[in-house]
Amino acid sequence: MTDAQNSSIRNIGFVATRVHGTDGVSLEIGKWTRVLEHLGYDCFFVCGKSDRRDERTFLIEEADFLHPSIQTLNHQLFGRHYRSRGLSSHIRELANLMKQQIYAAIEQFSLDLLIAQNSLTIPLNIPLGAALLEVLIETGLPCIAHHHDFAWERERFLINAANDYIDAVFPPAIADIDHVVISSLAGEEFGRRTGLPYRVIPNVMDFAHPPAEPDDYACDFRETLGIDQDDILILQPTRVVPRKGIEHTVELVRRLDDPRCKLVVTHNGNDEGQSYGLRIRQYAEMLGVEIVFAEDHIADQRGQTPQGAKQYAIWDAYPHADLVAYPSTFEGFGNAFLEAVYYRKPIFCNRYTIFRTDIEPCGFEAIVMEGFLTDEVVSQVRKVLTDHEYRQAMVEQNYRAARKYYSFERVEQELRSILDKPRPSGPVSDRQANPEGVPSGVGRRNE
Repeated sequence: MTDAQNSSIRNIGFVATRVHGTDGVSLEIGKWTRVLEHLGYDCFFVCGKSDRRDERTFLIEEADFLHPSIQTLNHQLFGRHYRSRGLSSHIRELANLMKQQIYAAIEQFSLDLLIAQNSLTIPLNIPLGAALLEVLIETGLPCIAHHHDFAWERERFLINAANDYIDAVFPPAIADIDHVVISSLAGEEFGRRTGLPYRVIPNVMDFAHPPAEPDDYACDFRETLGIDQDDILILQPTRVVPRKGIEHTVELVRRLDDPRCKLVVTHNGNDEGQSYGLRIRQYAEMLGVEIVFAEDHIADQRGQTPQGAKQYAIWDAYPHADLVAYPSTFEGFGNAFLEAVYYRKPIFCNRYTIFRTDIEPCGFEAIVMEGFLTDEVVSQVRKVLTDHEYRQAMVEQNYRAARKYYSFERVEQELRSILDKPRPSGPVSDRQANPEGVPSGVGRRNE
């Protein structure tokens, strides 16, 4: 008998701005879905953009933080101290629209519990968060708020004209919600600001099942990127944004002073402007470093560009890497670190805060810098690139540590503890799943 058969909860709805692609939140939704379905629960997705099964998805277009209405709204709310009366009305109008659609999703999928994936955490879509919180208050539906990125962790949100919403919703100081954070440091700050209990569930990988051997599809990955088989491929699997510290990897390649070293950056950074990308290109040219921006060749999944060119998934890139670079100055957790461990690749990284407090103490071995490159760090990179036995011992130790601390089994244990809590009795319909005036079926499935 599965856990779900012993529970009053059966259908679980993830509520997010989008469940699409390889961003950290979408990846963790996929992992939690696998764990929950293994336990016997049925999972559904309420979001603005989705690449999940159509019959399990309820689309609310305005929930996507890249929806034109939300982008315009954010432009008017952040970087200034006051908002107009009309803008306040517009926020409420969007929130009411999405509230009706959330109610319709609850009814359509007979949802027993909601998991707010960052939608009650970071104010990228203020109307969505406000709508979701009202639904929770009105229905009494149990909710897990999975917090990835808090507003206070991002400088761009410090000056704003929406503090009333941010203080009330992102995150809401409501004890009935089960609050989950992804690091101990985030939890301490959450607890200090809200006075509420929380649970730490870090990002994970399925370390019980190692990755499959590379198949024929990706065998020409290096050739496509113009990298020879005997070249040294240094992979930076990040977006091109300032906090990812790509300039440190460029400097590392220069100081290795080996023409075989080629730097590959997998993602773009257009959502935060193009200035940093231009700066990196100029810096690499100035140092004579060959850098490949592979965003045109790497997509969320294998396929083709509109022009018919072959595209690889990010998972196709890791097996071809000789070293993974992760010199970030700040991360909410660090998915790319675990991905490199999963594919048994040596890692060069910065000792960003969460790495120091949560990851490093678990016994991981990486080549680390303290904010800047030193001769010792460069020497360690040379050693790991040339000494096979040293490299193999490092990656195997990392895999063992990750298997112990960052596996699916940890998420399963934590979620079981949450879902086994006593819940209010009675079906969702008794808790006003479809209040008067909200038409049945508002919104649409993923089509």
